Amino acid sequence: MDYKAPVETYTGRVAEVVIGKGSKAVKVGGESVLPLHTFEGTIPNMPKIALQTLDAAPPASWTQWVLEPYGDAVKDPVAWAKKAAEYGADLVAITLDSTDPAGANVSADTAAAVVRKVNDAVNVPLIVYGTGDEKKDVEVLVRVAEVCTGEALLLGPALKENYEPIGQAALAHGHNLIAQTPLDINLLKELNIKLSKFFPPNRIVIDPLSSPLGYGLEYSFSLMERTKQTGIIFKDAMTQMPIIANLALETCKTKEAKANRKQGILWELMAAVSLLLAGANIIVVQYPDTLKVLKDLMAGKI
Repeated sequence: MDYKAPVETYTGRVAEVVIGKGSKAVKVGGESVLPLHTFEGTIPNMPKIALQTLDAAPPASWTQWVLEPYGDAVKDPVAWAKKAAEYGADLVAITLDSTDPAGANVSADTAAAVVRKVNDAVNVPLIVYGTGDEKKDVEVLVRVAEVCTGEALLLGPALKENYEPIGQAALAHGHNLIAQTPLDINLLKELNIKLSKFFPPNRIVIDPLSSPLGYGLEYSFSLMERTKQTGIIFKDAMTQMPIIANLALETCKTKEAKANRKQGILWELMAAVSLLLAGANIIVVQYPDTLKVLKDLMAGKI
């Protein structure tokens, strides 16, 4: 007798978020089944893969094999982003590393001008991350929102300490928001409740923080899995936003990923596959090789 897998149906649905505008708009979320359970229903928007870039030349601590796929393009944020798009990234994630108060401390105006140039140069939408400094990110992300009005960027992180000014700017200028909390579903829901009082839930993407393989991946996996199940099975509206797993900068700084190129790619790839299975709707990775394997995997080619 042939085996027939049991099929479950759920009434909860993840919100569909549109990032970017016009011909380069990308939709994430919208599913009413558990991660990659295509046998239980339709997934209108398969997970999207983004490649990581910076707004300035990368620090000396980056290994040679991380930089190799981009060559001299890493010296120019526009060229770097265009190269990432050429590799087939669904989105380009640009981290405004130069704005870090502990580093170059570049002004909000300068960073926003770079984001505008990058956005106008690439044919895929942008994810824009600040450095996580709660005060400086307000200045920077508010200015980015203004300079890129109407471009429907995905901006973040919005934290419990600064979500109001960043959220208000994103709302006023037509952008989406990354709500970031530190690996705790209660804090995740609390922030989403506060945001939802003035910001549309279908423009929020959850960032529960992502740990690389060997450095707490199991915590990230279990939290994403629980968040997805709570939204789809139990219809908790505050967990029904798409999830982003930003692995790139976390994975490439581990000692294992720094050991050699092949191991670095495998380290990132295994972490990325794990979080896809946990329910991530967007994965941010460093290596174009990781991007290709993930896309082939989801297309059923491997």
